[in-house]
Amino acid sequence: MSHPQKVKPVLFFIALTSRDLSLKKALLKGLENTLGIVVLEGPVYEFSKFTSYYEEEMGTPLFKTLLFFEILKDPEELVELKHLCYEMEKEHSQDGKRLVNLDPGYLTLSKVILSTFKDYAHRVYLGRSVFAEVEYIFKEGSFRPMPWTYPDYQDPLIISTFNQAREIYKRKLRCL
Repeated sequence: MSHPQKVKPVLFFIALTSRDLSLKKALLKGLENTLGIVVLEGPVYEFSKFTSYYEEEMGTPLFKTLLFFEILKDPEELVELKHLCYEMEKEHSQDGKRLVNLDPGYLTLSKVILSTFKDYAHRVYLGRSVFAEVEYIFKEGSFRPMPWTYPDYQDPLIISTFNQAREIYKRKLRCL
């Protein structure tokens, strides 16, 4: 029989998508208050080449980057972080349209989790309208996409960024 046990803290990240990544500086103030400083910033890439999903609302071209944060936290905090990001998106809107999309998630040694307000068959409900899905599992020395993993997260450059973040996380765990 299994027994309840303390869960290891996780490394949180935010996927930031916008036409204007100069908004990042203003957004970081609120995020760093909660998550600490950015310890790894992924490459900026053209998100529009992977999907047109946000273009009607946000325009084109859209750019995206991944921001990984210093403070390891309990994975339960993903729900609160999703709501914080939602409020920040609303603050950075014009005429009811977002100027930025913030997708929070976290990684462990074995997986990468992404949050959403949208339900689907492969998503698990966490509470307060937040769902989570596994984007990657770690296997054979690298994160591996799932059948539903978003197209940009299947790009080798993005997988490499998550593998780099995993190494940072592994070092941080040794210090606990």
